[in-house]
Amino acid sequence: MPVLVQISDIHIGSLYNPSVFDNIVDEVNSMNPDALIVTGDITDEGILPQFELARKELSRFDCHNLIVMPGNHDYRHTGYLLYKKFFPGKQINDMGEVVIVTLSTARPDRDEGEVGYRQLSWMQKTIREFEGQRKKIIVAMHHHLIAIPDTGTDKILILDAGDTLRVCLESQVDLVLCGHKHRPWIWNLGPLQIANAGTASTPRFRGFFQNSYNIIEIKDSDLSVKLKIVGGDSFPLSDLVSKYKPYLDTGTEITNYRDHEPLRR
Repeated sequence: MPVLVQISDIHIGSLYNPSVFDNIVDEVNSMNPDALIVTGDITDEGILPQFELARKELSRFDCHNLIVMPGNHDYRHTGYLLYKKFFPGKQINDMGEVVIVTLSTARPDRDEGEVGYRQLSWMQKTIREFEGQRKKIIVAMHHHLIAIPDTGTDKILILDAGDTLRVCLESQVDLVLCGHKHRPWIWNLGPLQIANAGTASTPRFRGFFQNSYNIIEIKDSDLSVKLKIVGGDSFPLSDLVSKYKPYLDTGTEITNYRDHEPLRR
């Protein structure tokens, strides 16, 4: 049973919490996942010292398949010139039962994302090559593909989200992994799941006030996504949707989805 881990929005910089990241490293290494997918915003400002530390921190994971893609923060301050030096990689990762295709949505010194016609055409052609092979197809990107609750004004998005979503559906993609909004969530569009990860190691929370990451399990023909609270329990990411409550109903409580009891701040 392939097991994948998605972490996102590490934001190495002034708000980076190394002790939280230490816990993530220990937890992920104990799982021995088949792949670790890092969906962007590895650094906070895209500057050289942050990239140097980011590479050092990510090298602590004992995972053969480390799949990294940039976020908008990584492309700030000419970070786009540094990113590929520190994190060279391939966009197609065929792991037997599952294929992971990465899309770069970050653009230099822009917060909004864009896939672009050429990259979409390439993705569609690439996925077509796996037709009839009964492989699960996962597409990973930084920016969120669909708006997410409790994240404020939705201006920083993928400019061509409609085209990207159409290609994902037409190509029969099974799962899209996103980061960017620091808010774990999952949408189901028929056979397509769109899973968003929270922030792994900063206090920049939106809607869910604990550091977290996602665990993807593939068993037979089923693909499931769990949310893992750093230092805490894991549960189906869909519980966050089905058991949703506005997080400031009383102004004093945050929903604790581990046991479905109010968590006092």
